[in-house]
Amino acid sequence: MFKNKIKSLFAKADIKINGSRPWDIKVNDPRFYDRAAVYGIVGLGDAYVDGWWDCAALDQLFYRFIIADIPANLKYHWTVLLNYLRERIFNLQTIRLSFLVGEQHYDLGNELFKNTLDKKMAYSCGYWKNAKTLDEAQEAKLDLICKKIGLKPGMRVLDIGCGWGSFVKYTAEKYRVRVVGITISKEQVKYVKEICRGLPVEVRLQDYRSLNEKFDRIVSVGMFEHVGYKNYCEYMTVVERCLKDDGLFLLHNFGGKDPAPTLNQPETKWIEKYIFPRMCFPSLGQIISASDGLLIAEDIHNFGAYYDPTLMSWFKNFNKNWPKLKSKYGDRFYRIWKYYLLSGAGGFRSRKYQLWQIVFSKNGVPGGYKSVR
Repeated sequence: MFKNKIKSLFAKADIKINGSRPWDIKVNDPRFYDRAAVYGIVGLGDAYVDGWWDCAALDQLFYRFIIADIPANLKYHWTVLLNYLRERIFNLQTIRLSFLVGEQHYDLGNELFKNTLDKKMAYSCGYWKNAKTLDEAQEAKLDLICKKIGLKPGMRVLDIGCGWGSFVKYTAEKYRVRVVGITISKEQVKYVKEICRGLPVEVRLQDYRSLNEKFDRIVSVGMFEHVGYKNYCEYMTVVERCLKDDGLFLLHNFGGKDPAPTLNQPETKWIEKYIFPRMCFPSLGQIISASDGLLIAEDIHNFGAYYDPTLMSWFKNFNKNWPKLKSKYGDRFYRIWKYYLLSGAGGFRSRKYQLWQIVFSKNGVPGGYKSVR
């Protein structure tokens, strides 16, 4: 019924149905057309997970999709509109609900992430300016953060959303600082305690909203996407409350040009369904607005283009190590994870999505902040 419509729409992005190029789509089940037409970008992803279509280079496909604005031209299903209204009306990232993303995603198993990420287990965009490998890019990112916030021995540092401890371990060892890391993942807590044994590192299973203690420096790397737009001001209030008067705060997160929640990022809805429940892409304006009256933005650095090689490296690792994971996770999970990593790479390659590192102070840096790149 919808075959010609879908073929015509995809042709606008130079994507052929059953074509021979790496970014062309091979249809395995003709129900694919109806599902994509009726359920939009979420239906397209669901059909891939179910094996109804394949593509040799999903990253190239999504790059072309997004450049040509195909996701926005696919019909919105009523469930997408309903979820949008829920985001507008309700706070979907309360303290109780915040732990669900830990259970559903970050607790999938440390072996999965060990076989996907770099050796330091950093689950955020690397800094590829002078790097040739994923390990180099992630270490360069950690070093860049430390330089931007001017770490010195003896400082007390907070990492909001510490993940698998890449930052807390690196700074405790290299800069001899005392670090507190908080996370909403039980598996991450166990892992960080193990790798940081003997170091001045404390890791807690804790929501950021319950924090009320002072730190010389605060960082948050790849966590703000889970805060939710209704909580942005509260998040910044917590940071201001916990940061010493002469302290610095670095926020590392991805987002887009449209304020959340939005219907202008339909391709993110599949990611919310399968990967990061209740994920929210903030705009730069929303972040700065939430800090008004609380913090001063000293430096804004965009290196979102580096998420493309980061995600491609993650997929390369995951794909190479899949034989070790297959018995636990199964073929359907493989298709979900592949679609997630490669569609993300194509999205960041299109430059529709951004990655910012923003350095904040409480009262302004005397003489001016010295930018580090």
